[in-house]
Amino acid sequence: MVMYLSSDLRKRVIGAVEAGASRHAAAARFGVSASSAIRWLRAWRERGEARARPMGGDRRSARIEAHGSFLMAAVERQADITLVELQRLLRERGASFGIGTLWRFFDRRGISFKKKRARQRARAARRRPAARAMEAVSG
Repeated sequence: MVMYLSSDLRKRVIGAVEAGASRHAAAARFGVSASSAIRWLRAWRERGEARARPMGGDRRSARIEAHGSFLMAAVERQADITLVELQRLLRERGASFGIGTLWRFFDRRGISFKKKRARQRARAARRRPAARAMEAVSG
């Protein structure tokens, strides 16, 4: 698993390079990869810091968030719209997204398209006559 290396270690590697060691030599001395030492030095020289960048999280949702108002308006117009229908509407606008991406968009907002009530009513209606018939036979 990838993990952050401490800021202290980064500063010591940068200090060693600035004191005259090569990046490869400093990396070997402190037990880090040469590519890490090179990246840390580049960040230090460009930004004046070598902090670790954020790990994980959502890095690509901005693309679908750009269509957020359109998606929410489509749901307002038709409350029982499916994700496949939303996908088609987006494709007509020139934007292509997977079903999972759409699902996560709505999940972040706590919006669900499940139709539990309709299914429960249908099941209950089917079960009642059968239950009554069983009661009549056993009773």
